[in-house]
Amino acid sequence: MSKIIVIGSGFGGLSAAARLAARGHQVQLFEKRDKLGGRAYVYEINGFKFDGGPTVITAPWLFDEIWEAAGRNRADYVQFVPCDPFYRIFNHEGRAFNYNGDHQFILDQIRQWNPDDVAGYERFMATTKEIFNTGMALIDKPFLKVTDMLKVAPDLVRLQSYRSVYGYVSKFIKDDFLRRCFSFHPLLIGGNPLDAASLYVLIHYLERAWGIHYALGGTGAIVQAFDRLLAELGVAVHLNAEVAEILVEDGRATGIRLADGAVHRADNVVANADVAWTYLNLLPARHRHTNTDRRIQNLKYSMSLFVIYFGTKKRYIQAEGGYPQLAHHNIILSKRYKGLLREIFGQGGLPTDFSLYLHMPTLTDPSMAPAGHEAFYVLSPVPHLGADIDWAQAAGPYRDAIMNFLEENYLPDLQANLVAEHYIDPRHFQHTLNSYLGSAFSVQPTLLQSAWFRPHNRSEDIPNLYFVGAGTHPGAGLPGVLSSAKIVDSLIGQHM
Repeated sequence: MSKIIVIGSGFGGLSAAARLAARGHQVQLFEKRDKLGGRAYVYEINGFKFDGGPTVITAPWLFDEIWEAAGRNRADYVQFVPCDPFYRIFNHEGRAFNYNGDHQFILDQIRQWNPDDVAGYERFMATTKEIFNTGMALIDKPFLKVTDMLKVAPDLVRLQSYRSVYGYVSKFIKDDFLRRCFSFHPLLIGGNPLDAASLYVLIHYLERAWGIHYALGGTGAIVQAFDRLLAELGVAVHLNAEVAEILVEDGRATGIRLADGAVHRADNVVANADVAWTYLNLLPARHRHTNTDRRIQNLKYSMSLFVIYFGTKKRYIQAEGGYPQLAHHNIILSKRYKGLLREIFGQGGLPTDFSLYLHMPTLTDPSMAPAGHEAFYVLSPVPHLGADIDWAQAAGPYRDAIMNFLEENYLPDLQANLVAEHYIDPRHFQHTLNSYLGSAFSVQPTLLQSAWFRPHNRSEDIPNLYFVGAGTHPGAGLPGVLSSAKIVDSLIGQHM
């Protein structure tokens, strides 16, 4: 068995470290920050726990597989509970559409908006199973050769993957708001619904078949479960350990050099750091003949995020004063859709309006806040740092606009009841999370940036350097990230 270094402790790095250690490899994991989690970092403020990263858990079996590989049961480490509804989606007037796994319930919800779309939705869902099966087949393959892509190209054409998610949904759904309800999902993985390949409608089938779950104790509880598992498997975890360079000798990675100058050697290196950041900052250009600066910089990157974590001394468990009732996961859509998306993914300024994801975990898990209090975070997609926005000037007013909007439309007396608050903007993604351009999800999931076209799980330049996480194949979102670790585990196993 070999010595393996894992850079970064997001879910990709944690999963890879666990899988490789379970095989008997000697694994060391290096994390820049003071605790594990990467984007799933937990902020603890005044007795509140705020999940910094993903909160929508799909494909729970992918977690189960990791624990099974280690001869253990995931449920003994962290508990998942189902969410119902999956999402409560509001239009710009505050009218809600509830979405869950009950087919008849969804049809009833559709009838309230446009009865003529019921039949279209059923036709739409009937197509998603084959798309899901094709997509999952792509997820399980490393796509290191162009011939791998040529084998699946006929299926992608037949399934109309050249269409966007929004365009594909619009074939079946006529009501404008319902089109938005069934096409917003690419935003959860950093994609523009107007540009993301229609292959990603597989998310609908995934959600309907296995549901959406929440980890009791928050996403941070999954990180803690990994921490315990890694300790049991003998993984050496190094915190506050920023990697400054991946060392290369004779065309192979030989280890890493930390910012403090310390050198650690390994037979293989697995990077859970952002792919673009890794190539541009951790590997000198002389070692990169394929992944040149120009190639990396010419990729299309996801939007960034503006996120406010906040806690209140008041609970909002019931609707009051004409305000709508909130759910655990809420999507609040702007009056604009296409125009707003084009601005978010463009290179202009900061849009004056916004669509929001409002997370309210204490409806499911009161332990995330002190007794009698409520925990939230609200997320707004915003342009990455390639846009012409001075966040030093824009952040404060943008925060105020979002909080005022929530107070006026969803959370009465919000700001008088605030007792904890913290926000992050694209600068956090660039400087703290080392994400190129402050992108929140790395490389966009367009058709020409998927599978073989996406940064590979094994570097073309350095054959024992591997990548896991959102920026590599198969992509962002927990299923994609966990699957990337599964692929790398298999690739390293083949070369031992």
